[in-house]
Amino acid sequence: MQINATSIRPGNILEVENALWRVMKTQHVTPGKGVACMQVEMRNIETGNKTNKRFNSTERVERVVLTQKTMQFLYQEGDQYHLMDMETYDQLSLGEDMLEQAKAYLLPEAEVTVEFHEDRPLNVSLPQSVVLTVVECDAVVKGQTATGSYKPGMLETGASILVPPYLEPGTKVRVNTESGEFMERA
Repeated sequence: MQINATSIRPGNILEVENALWRVMKTQHVTPGKGVACMQVEMRNIETGNKTNKRFNSTERVERVVLTQKTMQFLYQEGDQYHLMDMETYDQLSLGEDMLEQAKAYLLPEAEVTVEFHEDRPLNVSLPQSVVLTVVECDAVVKGQTATGSYKPGMLETGASILVPPYLEPGTKVRVNTESGEFMERA
């Protein structure tokens, strides 16, 4: 499926030069002179090699069409993550590299979408937002709640997050899984 280069997002699988690449990071670059472009950091699925590639904003790229299955995260054992198909109850074991962006927000029994290309798992994606508990954050400083500042906190998964100053440990929050930012109290 051909998509415009400006539609490339982290987690997409692209076919470039007859190889499958997972998009790690994207940045829209608009130089003062010339055509806007997308700077894309990609990892080759077969070899694991990383590369940076620039696509003109008018260029079209081949996005690989993947079949999706909803699976439940069961547990982690070493660097292997075990998932279960919600319909057939078949279990699947994936390496840590497959869940790079997702592992910071995974809790047991969380539902994820696994994308397959010809019965081979290629990508794991989370819902747009997840609800997690803040387990650690600094104390409130008097007068600080009036400003729009944020303080560092730690989620129950071990991920770091910036939270508003009025939040206390034990508060459930909604987190954007794409940016890792605090959205609201849950």
